[in-house]
Amino acid sequence: MTRLTVNGVTHEVDVPEDMPLLWILRDVLALTGTKYGCGIAQCGACTVHLNGMAIRACQTTLDMIGEDEIITIEGVAGSPNGAKVQAAWIEKDVPQCGYCQSGQIMSATALLNAYPQPSDADIDAAMAGNICRCGTYVRIRDAIHAAAR
Repeated sequence: MTRLTVNGVTHEVDVPEDMPLLWILRDVLALTGTKYGCGIAQCGACTVHLNGMAIRACQTTLDMIGEDEIITIEGVAGSPNGAKVQAAWIEKDVPQCGYCQSGQIMSATALLNAYPQPSDADIDAAMAGNICRCGTYVRIRDAIHAAAR
């Protein structure tokens, strides 16, 4: 049994140490807001926070986590920046199909935690690893600027 702290709640999981965090979240803990996209850490759909840093859950295995704090889309609104980003996403009507949006929100929140007043270049760099097939990039940038205000 391994202990994980996810969204402030400690869970005991009985899974192989090389199991990706994505599958622990989705299949073991039933936190399905974190999405499977590509499985190779290129699309960003599976982005979560590990000790406040945006990471890809599809390529982060249980043995890489230790006792670090994990925050998912289900818990990000508990932080001031997470709440601001989610409100801005609604205000700016960011989602189209919505599939990538949990990963986008997690990356945007990590960006604002590191850079409270990001420039367009900061946003582009931080969000470059998140793919939106619907192309809502302009609305994503607008929402990040709105959340920063």
